[in-house]
Amino acid sequence: MTSAATLSPAGRRARPDRRSPGWVLAVILAGQFMAILDVSIVNVAAPTIRTDLGTSGSGLQLIISGYTIAYAMLLITGARLGGLSGPRRLFLLGLALFTAASLACGLAGSEGLLIAFRLVQGAGAALMVPQVLSIIQLQFEGVSRAKALGAYSAVLAGAIVVGQVLGGVLVSADLFGTGWRPVFLVNVPIGLALLVVGSRLLPADHVRREQGVDLPGLVILSVAVSLLVVPLVLGHEQGWPAWGWWSMAASVVLIGAFVLVERRARHPLIPGRLLRAPGLVPAALAIFGAMTTWGGFLFTLGLYLQGGLGDGPLRAGLTFVPGAAGFAIASLNWRRLPARLHRKMILAGYVLAALGYLGISIALGSGGRGEPMLEILLLLTGLGLGAAYSPLFTVALAGVAPEDAPDASGLMSMTLQLGQVVGVATFGSLFLSLLPSSDAIGVTDLGLAALALAAGACTLPLLRKGGRG
Repeated sequence: MTSAATLSPAGRRARPDRRSPGWVLAVILAGQFMAILDVSIVNVAAPTIRTDLGTSGSGLQLIISGYTIAYAMLLITGARLGGLSGPRRLFLLGLALFTAASLACGLAGSEGLLIAFRLVQGAGAALMVPQVLSIIQLQFEGVSRAKALGAYSAVLAGAIVVGQVLGGVLVSADLFGTGWRPVFLVNVPIGLALLVVGSRLLPADHVRREQGVDLPGLVILSVAVSLLVVPLVLGHEQGWPAWGWWSMAASVVLIGAFVLVERRARHPLIPGRLLRAPGLVPAALAIFGAMTTWGGFLFTLGLYLQGGLGDGPLRAGLTFVPGAAGFAIASLNWRRLPARLHRKMILAGYVLAALGYLGISIALGSGGRGEPMLEILLLLTGLGLGAAYSPLFTVALAGVAPEDAPDASGLMSMTLQLGQVVGVATFGSLFLSLLPSSDAIGVTDLGLAALALAAGACTLPLLRKGGRG
């Protein structure tokens, strides 16, 4: 495993700052938590926002999805800026922008302003989030790094569910007649506290000043990602118009152009040596598959519970708790198993998740609630994904050189985000296209099970790398 030290401007190797590793992890994961929370918490508030501001259907979609669009499009940019200026500085800058935009969202008086501030909020998250993995990679080593990545994985799973539950609580409470506004304003005191604590506790940056940025590659990749994400996010709402298909086709062309530009770049955004890091590419593919299933599952089951069964936002959110709990339990405890089982556990986790999705397909296939089996199957699915996800991150980052940590963070963060967007778009469209058939959710979950097995197959090369976790 590579050292977590980084290089100072003079080329000296700097040791990780270990003054308060627990607090460092708490600060950066709290920032990560807020960034993910803001995806699901706003979904719950959408009907109230529409009534209060009189938004159009497309306007409401942009309020919900504008955050995701800006977030996904700028993740690689945020990662590279972190490499140039230092992850501490960019984390705090992104957190400040995210917090200020949250305040502006909560005070917005019109549809246009709320859309604009959501885009700014997504940009702040894109600056902040890639630095989380960078700081973990640079400041933690060995078992400590694996535990930190386990906590990181638990936050990813938990924030989505907490967002749904907290959104339901805040909107239902209608604090002081503010309706939907607290779903944004709740970020403000937390963000301010993190800025104060983070400015004191986050380790100093050690930046490689000789690094540059491939500006043409950065522009091409950002445009390519936006051309992919925008139609995936807005496509179903607008009936999959022709512009969306042309946009996605153009994205493929631009990605090819990006590869050509990167080959000639002096400072490529994704260095070739990063892609050659042992286990990184198969792990990234498997993680993409896992997040595609998780994002698609949360979205479609939420639609089923609220639209098909008539659950309120709070009850629907609470339904997901066993899945998030299983994910967190496996993420935080997988290191307790013998090291020889860690890589084998990855494939076993995907198989367990696939069986969970398959069981949910059967339990809900008749159009009922499927209780109490649904809760048990959610727990098993969460355990499977958590058992696969956290060890995968450890494998993916183990061979990454410290100086490549920002680029690895950007790549993995974009993989996570795109996986969720693709999952919502593809499986959401599948589910909605099958309605009003009673087996819509059953067929959708059957597709999720198949994808989980395919993602697990991507991990087979990792089983030949030995038994170290």
